[in-house]
Amino acid sequence: MKISTKGRYALGMLLDLAEHQNDGFVALKDIAERQNISKKYLEQIVPALNRSDILKTNRGFQGGYRLSRTPDKYTVGEILRLTEGSLSPVACAESDAAGCEHSGECAILPVWQGLYKVINEYLDSITLQDILDQQRERAIDNYMI
Repeated sequence: MKISTKGRYALGMLLDLAEHQNDGFVALKDIAERQNISKKYLEQIVPALNRSDILKTNRGFQGGYRLSRTPDKYTVGEILRLTEGSLSPVACAESDAAGCEHSGECAILPVWQGLYKVINEYLDSITLQDILDQQRERAIDNYMI
């Protein structure tokens, strides 16, 4: 399984908003500059995030985006499922394996289902706040006089 550019950039964008949550609404061009991501590409990602009520938007002079919840309420799994769709390593690993005519005799199906479970549990255990905290810890650990 590979996470697409869309998923990685959406995660980067939301992490940037989490980091700048006290700055009010943040312009897309500022996020693009800080994250070194094309503004046009971010404009393609925003509609999917808007439909899911992850973002608050404000148009006009002080316009931009901000998180609709606190960073500890967003999981990496939630964000990636919005942008990637399923995180399943194979189509039959999801809960509806009955759709596969071979699922009854497939010896490998439990392996794929186990991997799918581990992927989701791991990604759902990491919040944007966790990533921010780890980033701050690394910055402190790298501080030299």
